[in-house]
Amino acid sequence: MAFQLSPGVLVTERDLTDVVPAVATTVGGFAGHFNWGPVNRVVTVSSEKLLAQTYGLPDTNTYESFFTAANFLGYGNNLQIVRGSSASHTNAVAAASLGASGGTATLIKNIDDYSANSTFFSANIPHTTGLFAAKYPGSWGNSLKVSMADANSFASWTYAAQFNGNPGTSDYASARSGVNDGLHVIVIDEDGLFSGTPGTVLEKFAFLSKASDGKRTDGSSAYYVDVLRDQSAYVWSIAHPAVANLAPGANTAWGSAAAGVTFGNLITAVTSSFVGGVLGTPTDGDVTQAYDEFKQDGLYDLSLVPVGSYGANVVSYVVNNICEVRKDCVAFFSPPLSNVLNKASTTLATTAVTGYRDAVNLNTSYAVMDSGWKYQYDRYNDVYRWVPLNGDIAGLCARTDFVADPWYSPAGYTRGVIKNVVKLAFSPTQTDRDNLYKKGVNPVVSFPGQGTILFGDKTQLTKPSAFDRINVRRLFIVLEKAIATAAKYQLFEFNDAFTRAQFRNLVEPFLRDVQGRRGITDFKVVCDESNNTGEVIDRNEFIADIFIKPARSINFIQLNFIATRTGIAFEEVGA
Repeated sequence: MAFQLSPGVLVTERDLTDVVPAVATTVGGFAGHFNWGPVNRVVTVSSEKLLAQTYGLPDTNTYESFFTAANFLGYGNNLQIVRGSSASHTNAVAAASLGASGGTATLIKNIDDYSANSTFFSANIPHTTGLFAAKYPGSWGNSLKVSMADANSFASWTYAAQFNGNPGTSDYASARSGVNDGLHVIVIDEDGLFSGTPGTVLEKFAFLSKASDGKRTDGSSAYYVDVLRDQSAYVWSIAHPAVANLAPGANTAWGSAAAGVTFGNLITAVTSSFVGGVLGTPTDGDVTQAYDEFKQDGLYDLSLVPVGSYGANVVSYVVNNICEVRKDCVAFFSPPLSNVLNKASTTLATTAVTGYRDAVNLNTSYAVMDSGWKYQYDRYNDVYRWVPLNGDIAGLCARTDFVADPWYSPAGYTRGVIKNVVKLAFSPTQTDRDNLYKKGVNPVVSFPGQGTILFGDKTQLTKPSAFDRINVRRLFIVLEKAIATAAKYQLFEFNDAFTRAQFRNLVEPFLRDVQGRRGITDFKVVCDESNNTGEVIDRNEFIADIFIKPARSINFIQLNFIATRTGIAFEEVGA
């Protein structure tokens, strides 16, 4: 405590209001193949509309990933997405020189990749690649066109009417004796892939600056390279115009500081279409690398991980290297479409699905397998698509969190109804369901008049245990995550009776609340001298044993109907 050396009033305070915090349980994580968007970088998406804006509309190459993500978002509103890389990916490029269309294709995966590329704006190869690159890899970038004009080229510029006046010289440059730094840039959806209408103006950036230190009146950067980097959803600037494209007799140093510089003006406006963008297909290795972004639990909160249409290699990797390591999230996967589509009988489909489950060979409570694929309408292309169900199953868990709690089962008629189903590739019979369930595969069944239902809640744990159920696994994730978050504030405190009592007083109300919400039937917290012995204290350790009796979901119902004679009292037959 503080000591006073002379009379006075010393005011102190202690915070004894610590509680076990609420933790996120509805956050999804998915890596896949998309037409647009940053590569190997996590982006949070909250709706299907934002999914389409960020990662492009689905086509025959990308619909499985797109609709896995979209289906999850049909139940929840928080999905973290990583677009997978590919050795064949390239970004479309525009204007290697004035009047030219396109340049040499390049690969820019994301903003980190762009910032680290030392060849952009270098003196030795300033224009061989191009002046602009599409923001992200893929053929969608070929739909773009860019145009820019400055003081000299503005009057005859095709897009002059889109802007309020000649860019001229900015106030910032003028105050520093700089001249002709002003610039306008416009981005056009030439082919209509982004907007649906060819020729649509996507972005306009007015009164930018050629000066590297150019500023707007609000203090933000006006340097055209920085503005496109930070504000454009479609293009990067990767080089300044060549000297041959600038009016003679002036300092041509675009990208210099403004002071005392007369910036070279364009001979004519630059207008160029993007070409060379290629959409590669990520390999299993590329997809697992994308999932690696989720390895650090300190960076990304995560709880539900659908694996989409990817097979055993990706499933095993995600379970073993993400979920089992983090221990705060569960993977969801489906069998291959070939296991369930157009089988001569449901028995053959059951055999194929259980065979796939054996081939994946998991024994973990951090994974959940369903029985197949659904046929759904693709409104973007007016066709029907087969899509794996694991995005929906993970989504049911997210919806369960909203309507109940994570420790409730996501299966059944109350919380297990699956959306947007035209038909199932495989709707198992009772016998099929028995065989699937013995293998830890959760059947998805279409019941006439009642919808398509998740009819199981098992994890991939093979030994008999409370953890072979989804609700118990997710219950313990919540308890462990929340209590561990609260416990870190005990670090560097003294391991004495006061600290231990404080910890118990922190945890027990939280567990009572979970008990009151039907997550557990009983609990006990042991944190005293019995488990914090002198040896434990001397090792600078702190131990708490938390005993939990989890609530169990009903999987089997037995109804006994007993007929009795009229003259018999019910007590006589044990009623």
